[in-house]
Amino acid sequence: MPSVFTRTPNRLRWRHGHHVLEIEPWGPDSVRVRAGVHRVTDGLPGALEAPPPAAAAVVEVHDTHATLTNGLLRITVAADDGLVSAERTDTGEELLREEPPHFWWPGARHFEASGGDTYRIEQRFAAYDGERVHGLGQHGHGRFDQKGTVQELQQRNGEVSIPFAVSSRGYGFLWNNPAVGRVEFAANGTRWVADRARQLDYWLTAGRTPAEILAHYADATGHAPAFPRWASGLWQSKLRYRDQAELLDVAREYVRRGLPLSVIVVDYLHWRNLGDWDFDRRHWPDPRGMVEELRSLGIELAVSVWPSVSPLSAAYAELRDAGQLVATYNGVTQHGDWPDTDEAPEGIGVAFYDATDPAARAALWDRLQEHYYKLGIRAFWLDACEPEMRPGHPHNLSYAAGPGSEVANLYPREHARGVHEHLTEQGETEVLSLVRSAWAGSQKYGVALWSGDIPATFEALADSIRAGLNVAMSGIPWWTTDIGGFHGGDPDDEDYRELMVRWFQFAVFCPLLRLHGHREPRIFHGPIGVGGGPNEIWSYGERAEAAMTSGLALRELLRPYIHRQLAAGRDSGLPLIRPLLLEFPDDATGWDIDDQFLCGRDLLVAPVVRPGARERRVYLPAGADWTLHGAGTVHRGGGWVTVPAPLESVPLFVRDQADPFISVREER
Repeated sequence: MPSVFTRTPNRLRWRHGHHVLEIEPWGPDSVRVRAGVHRVTDGLPGALEAPPPAAAAVVEVHDTHATLTNGLLRITVAADDGLVSAERTDTGEELLREEPPHFWWPGARHFEASGGDTYRIEQRFAAYDGERVHGLGQHGHGRFDQKGTVQELQQRNGEVSIPFAVSSRGYGFLWNNPAVGRVEFAANGTRWVADRARQLDYWLTAGRTPAEILAHYADATGHAPAFPRWASGLWQSKLRYRDQAELLDVAREYVRRGLPLSVIVVDYLHWRNLGDWDFDRRHWPDPRGMVEELRSLGIELAVSVWPSVSPLSAAYAELRDAGQLVATYNGVTQHGDWPDTDEAPEGIGVAFYDATDPAARAALWDRLQEHYYKLGIRAFWLDACEPEMRPGHPHNLSYAAGPGSEVANLYPREHARGVHEHLTEQGETEVLSLVRSAWAGSQKYGVALWSGDIPATFEALADSIRAGLNVAMSGIPWWTTDIGGFHGGDPDDEDYRELMVRWFQFAVFCPLLRLHGHREPRIFHGPIGVGGGPNEIWSYGERAEAAMTSGLALRELLRPYIHRQLAAGRDSGLPLIRPLLLEFPDDATGWDIDDQFLCGRDLLVAPVVRPGARERRVYLPAGADWTLHGAGTVHRGGGWVTVPAPLESVPLFVRDQADPFISVREER
């Protein structure tokens, strides 16, 4: 009787009837697992775009099972049912194991025909008591540990689907599939679901520490580029500066007050029509002169770029006729109702360019280059890049890369890819795009993810910290928030002023320090906001201004340190914001801490997330001594301390007498 296994020096194949399983090494201590009906196909959309250098894997076939061993990871496949299990080679400890929900049907790998050679696919694994799961992108549920949650694999404003998880059991798992679906980390099993896909595809890595797992992930999906020097200072933004004069007045006021400013932002509706990707000269009469004046002041201009295209725009007909708009299966290209121009004040159906089409990305760049880049603008805010369709039903859409159900989650990564690739083709070496959504591998295209349109509350601040820690565990090293939250916030309200200060103090230690929000009194035009109250450092009263000015001064001192840490992270895959478990994996208590973090290697930050709090209980990880910044008191790690937290400062500890405050002149 012929064997169900086929082996090559570097690949293991199992087949039973129409069910085909293939496993191959994919980087150090890592494998790629694919399964399909009849075949396994190369070249499908995913995050593993290029095979890594060949690993020295060992494939062994026995009567009852076969194994593939790659460094720290050993995969075993049972001959009779094809079930897969993974273990560490140094300890023999089980990392992960397929487990069917029933002894008969369905199996651990389930394919249900959905038409057009696609399937609804399920992959099931055993559950483990005490396992912790981190990563999976950005979600607003306020949890750092994802165990026990159900996460939809679909992009939305503030909900960012990156299907990569790091387990406390010592493995990392990438669902290498941009299909819409979900993942369930239940007590009785883990299940990954793709609503529509051609085959099952995942990547599994083993690591002795979570940091090692993130390093393997960066090797497999891409490393972040160099963080731009111009991007590490203060970003000033609000919804919205209505014209050139207002924006320049704000920039000049920063200079007059002696407040360092790196970037100022032109938000949406600076165009006449969505899809013009150009300034409305009625309100922005001399954009080149504006850019030149700002740069003379040491300030970069960033502009909002939406993927939406109005039928009233100059680009609509050209993109439609070239097949470069996302369409439904019956050819309709308009998927959202948005206020657009004076001629369409209550909204108009808009389309979206197809970022999964290289030709469409090039067509977008032609307009960005002509209307922005040639004026000296090199910083782009890729807002609403999920893309924000209303209603958000990707199952009815047809992209160049495939059906919406199968590829929709890929959109934000490909959108950023087009901007990054075309900027680098122009010779730019420092590329950063601010994005509201991302997918696996987005980091290699210079994206800085932010938390989306979140509430202006202390609860949202606390939730943002946990969301940022999960983004860090998802392989996205550049992340930030709207300081003060997005929805609302009264600059004249003393309670809200306290929130602004505490949020600003947190953001000082994020890769981007960015003021943005739709402040009171908010102004609406149809269903969307078109303007709001002031949102500059001096907008919140003298005490708040003094506290934020102090935070800004600290940020300026830390900029060289931040760049050193981010530069080191390019190779290691480590983010700037780090949960304690990344630096101190052997400290069991540190795994529970979700309201503190490390900024790089040497700074421990304990943001204040409760109104009225003037002291803070802080856990100091074991394995280091910690010096309280500003006081000089030294504490041995491995316990809790309670320290003062006046409104003017945030509890900050320095690790083992490190010196993150070296001369700015020395670094910049």
